[in-house]
Amino acid sequence: MKAYICMCEKVTLEDVDKALKEGIRDLESLKRKLRIGMGPCQGRFCIPALISYVSRKLGVPPEKLAYPIVRPPLEPVPAKLFLQVKYDEI
Repeated sequence: MKAYICMCEKVTLEDVDKALKEGIRDLESLKRKLRIGMGPCQGRFCIPALISYVSRKLGVPPEKLAYPIVRPPLEPVPAKLFLQVKYDEI
């Protein structure tokens, strides 16, 4: 049975453990390697769990782990642009 730490990107605790064994020690690098926090929830659920898990695994207080950088979209786009359908093309 797999234990997921990020349901959006289907990242398991085994994936995190493997990355830690490879020498990754910061959350930003874990995010980039495993795509944790890059799904639809944008890390609202998985990043706090990741911080708790990594701090226990590394023996580091959670305050010492830097929170991954959140990057907004390059340019905000109204959602209605994605929903427009041209009826003559259907």
